[in-house]
Amino acid sequence: MNVGEVCSRVVVFGERSMPLTEAARLMRDQHVGSLVVIDETGAGRVPVGMITDRDIVVAVVAKDLDPRTITVGDAMGPEITTARETDSEFDVLRLMRRRGIRRVPVVAANGTLVGLVTLDDLLGLLADELGNLARAVEAEQ
Repeated sequence: MNVGEVCSRVVVFGERSMPLTEAARLMRDQHVGSLVVIDETGAGRVPVGMITDRDIVVAVVAKDLDPRTITVGDAMGPEITTARETDSEFDVLRLMRRRGIRRVPVVAANGTLVGLVTLDDLLGLLADELGNLARAVEAEQ
């Protein structure tokens, strides 16, 4: 199985120029803890970053900065980690562990956004597979 089959195809996103207060409201309204930051291109939406509620707290609130004067591009992390929709779930799990991240935008071959896969998505899939394996072992006995 690959992450293109597991990822959520409904992705909450914002652009670099979006005011941070608007991004926070969007996260609240959509009940998500992060936004994929995209650039709109002729080919589609290309992920260029991620911003999380933690980024907002650490980079803005904890420093007593005015969130009304800061954009998503100012507060988002310096790099983006993506997975191709053809990557295996095991490869993406290794990537998440190596990078210390819980969410990864999934991109098509041309680099455009197709979904978002989370650690919870992959853990659920692995739990199901372990259950199937246990049932197979039980059936042999």
